[in-house]
Amino acid sequence: MLLKLSTYLRHLVPPGIRLRKFIKVIFYLVFFTSLLGFMFNLNAVDCRNGENKCSNIGRKIGPEILGSNLESPVTSTEQSFRTAKIHEYFYRHVASNSIPEQLHCLDLTLANEHANNAAARLRLPSADLVPALVDNSYFHFVLASDNVLAASVVAKSLVQNSLQPWKVVLHIITDKKTYNSMQAWFSLHSLSPAIIEVKSLQDFDWFREGKVSLLEAMEKDQHVRSRFRGGSSAIISNTAEKPEDIAAKLKALSPTYSSVMNHIRIYIPELFPSLDKVVFLDNDIVVQTDLSPLWDIDMNGKVNGAVETCKGKDKRVMSKMLKSYLNFSHPLISKNFDPNECAWAYGMNILDLEAWRKTNISYTYHYWVEQNIKSDLSLWHLGTLPPGLIAFHGNVHTIDPFWHMLGLGYQENTNLVDAKNAGVVHFNGWAKPWLDIAFPQLKPLWTKYVDFSDNFIESCHIRA
Repeated sequence: MLLKLSTYLRHLVPPGIRLRKFIKVIFYLVFFTSLLGFMFNLNAVDCRNGENKCSNIGRKIGPEILGSNLESPVTSTEQSFRTAKIHEYFYRHVASNSIPEQLHCLDLTLANEHANNAAARLRLPSADLVPALVDNSYFHFVLASDNVLAASVVAKSLVQNSLQPWKVVLHIITDKKTYNSMQAWFSLHSLSPAIIEVKSLQDFDWFREGKVSLLEAMEKDQHVRSRFRGGSSAIISNTAEKPEDIAAKLKALSPTYSSVMNHIRIYIPELFPSLDKVVFLDNDIVVQTDLSPLWDIDMNGKVNGAVETCKGKDKRVMSKMLKSYLNFSHPLISKNFDPNECAWAYGMNILDLEAWRKTNISYTYHYWVEQNIKSDLSLWHLGTLPPGLIAFHGNVHTIDPFWHMLGLGYQENTNLVDAKNAGVVHFNGWAKPWLDIAFPQLKPLWTKYVDFSDNFIESCHIRA
């Protein structure tokens, strides 16, 4: 067949031109003709969809050639893509807000140990170390968490990377239901010579005296949030909204945003009235260097030392301004703030409590949370950072980005070399390192501080 075709083509080749060259020319002609046809059809689609960028030819005859049959498959494809995207966001929402069975097992196992083993009920810290809790010559860190495993990683990474661990005091605040498990873990897993305090929020005098107006606000917030959003079923069944908007509303249902543990940082001066300066750590961070130099940073009278999030190589993570969080279409926001002002991050913050006590930051925070509730949660995008951006406005001192690298919980393309060289890495986002949906290439930065041979870890089948 090939021989016959070759013989036939020889009769078509102009004199003086080789057969192989002639075939190549024919191939290019066919290719460019097909490409031209494809571009014409694409142009016609633009015309049919009302695009202004199509050519006159496409505008005139494209719809006639393509006809009305095009609209149905295009619409169907778009709808399928939209549905798939919504399902992805919904499953991610469920996965990121669920407590893994292994972590639940760890809590229960430690609670049982606390009840049956006196060694799991040690006073933390021991009586002879209690004076250090209010001694400002130590490096004081505060961690609020109801996740034992996450807290253990923060504590272990902090102490192991400290050049002066005997001067480290870590104050762990937890809730009533987690207290026994948290105390059991740190009683049985000493980080000496560092000093660890484990305290339930309900054990603070300030809390017991009923001064936490935020609790009432959070209760109202939870009620308004559930009524306003209509639940996850109502959200994902909305056919008019974009998948990204649906994802944002699903995020609103996260218990994180109505958790007192996540908002209590705004009352640190009241919780620790004797301390002058602390570093507040979120429970989804990993410390990779000695943090004592943070105490040498001159805050210039500012209250909050934080990393700005509007400058950096990673444009997805480091491109945040106030307009990324606050709703500037609302007059209450637009008349008080600049949309292009740089935002900053929670996760690793130096807090000058002496300077803080001279301000009305805590009152401002509570005031704006109340205003947001009255406005049906319309003043800002969801999260605990937006009211913080408002409350600390004008009281933030920018620190070097080395001290706090963000985005490891949602930026899959995080530069691993940069992450390894950062002082603190932050798994902010939905892909928490203790979840199965964590990014596998980033998770080892966290798991290196988990002892998988530990009896409690092993018995609950917690794996790397």
